[in-house]
Amino acid sequence: MDIRAIFMGLAFVIMWSSAFTSARIIVAGAPPLMSLGLRFLVSGVIAVALARLMGQTWTLSRAQWRAVVVLGLCQNALYLGLFFSAMQTVEASLASVMASSMPLLVAAISALVLRERLAPMAVLGMVVGFVGVALIMGTRISEGSDVSGIVMCAFGALALAVATLSVRGASGGGNVLMIVGLQMFVGAAALFVVSPLFEVWHIDWSGRIIGAFIYTTLIPGVLATWIWFALVNRIGSVKAATFHFLNPFFGVAIAALFLGERIHMLDVVGVAIIMAGILAVQLSKVRA
Repeated sequence: MDIRAIFMGLAFVIMWSSAFTSARIIVAGAPPLMSLGLRFLVSGVIAVALARLMGQTWTLSRAQWRAVVVLGLCQNALYLGLFFSAMQTVEASLASVMASSMPLLVAAISALVLRERLAPMAVLGMVVGFVGVALIMGTRISEGSDVSGIVMCAFGALALAVATLSVRGASGGGNVLMIVGLQMFVGAAALFVVSPLFEVWHIDWSGRIIGAFIYTTLIPGVLATWIWFALVNRIGSVKAATFHFLNPFFGVAIAALFLGERIHMLDVVGVAIIMAGILAVQLSKVRA
């Protein structure tokens, strides 16, 4: 892994982790599904336009088209739709921790559903990581966190894990930014169909919400997604996924810095446990 890949990985982690803080700001004054659909629409237009300027085409392989549909529905519409809705009542730090459990869920599904054999280090990391998640969830629930929001986050993380398993190997073949843009169009279409059924389209406009929307559209929405695919193409999905162990730390730290969310000692312990578990799971794959 070269120095450029390390910087790309760190940049992705910081951008990805910050998305929960900006989302928390947005849903405080705007319908979550509508605002998320609008974000995907704008991000998709930008990504596809940039892809065309870079010479990328609409001609994708079958695996890439599958990635567009699966990621558009499972990652963009389901995972982020559920998390945006949940963050009306769930703190950004807790949401980021639950989303960060995705590598643990991927390992669990691989072992229990797909019957893949996991290395002992991966099994240990998976168990340790889930203990850390349970510790933080238990602490937050005891302090009054909304259980229904936590359940939505759990199903959202599961949708992200399913999407990840469904598109293995689909990032090769070029047209990376085009794939990013098209999957956002799929997510936007799904959300615009569902949104009017569950929410009223009213926005309490403010400079804070506008700034958060612009940020989440351009940085986590377009740039972070492009960096992730570029990183996977550069060093492979297994090594790239190793950076996920940093997500819980940055997610909690950014929420505390910009939203003033309190960090409890059990949060610190839980985050450390989760990071160790995720790192063990990912390192077991690198060594395999």
